[in-house]
Amino acid sequence: MPRLQADADATRWVPVTDSLGLRGRRHRKAAIRMLLTQVNRATGATDRQGNGVAAWAMSQVAPFLMRKAAGRVLVWVWKSDPDMLVVMAQVQEATSQLRAARASMPMEYDDTESFRNPYLGVGEKLAMALPSDPRTPPFATYTWDTGTHFVTVTAVCAERTTFGTVIAAVDDLARTVRVVDEVTLGESPTVLRIDPTP
Repeated sequence: MPRLQADADATRWVPVTDSLGLRGRRHRKAAIRMLLTQVNRATGATDRQGNGVAAWAMSQVAPFLMRKAAGRVLVWVWKSDPDMLVVMAQVQEATSQLRAARASMPMEYDDTESFRNPYLGVGEKLAMALPSDPRTPPFATYTWDTGTHFVTVTAVCAERTTFGTVIAAVDDLARTVRVVDEVTLGESPTVLRIDPTP
């Protein structure tokens, strides 16, 4: 199964994916709390923030779930304000069901622009700074179809007023995402194996 790699600028982003235990706990909680808050807003619960206990519990489980995903999911938060911006990259097999789901998305999701990644080629970018539903936070999605898999980068921002100030940094991060296939020695015709001499 292919996995993802990216070169996130350490001065802007804090990786959440590989943080275990106390290391990265604050950033994990911030990412999950922000996402829970956005879910609450989307369901009409605009008067309550993401539940602190739920965010803590999920922050303990999330690293193990991401590790189980074996590199198919990468997550970062904005370093200077972890509650403001979360970015997630994922690779999914391009099944017929997933293709059908993408084809049946609302018309507003057709308003995409071309976006070039030096590793993945030309994909699509959809930036929604002002979603029609005021409960929906501003977001951006980047999608590449490799033929066998979809690579998607999704950024969710907590505030509409700050979305425009961070989208360029999200673009930069999305351009570094790439797919790495795990090759076992001997599986590739381009790998030459030389046995040691006796």
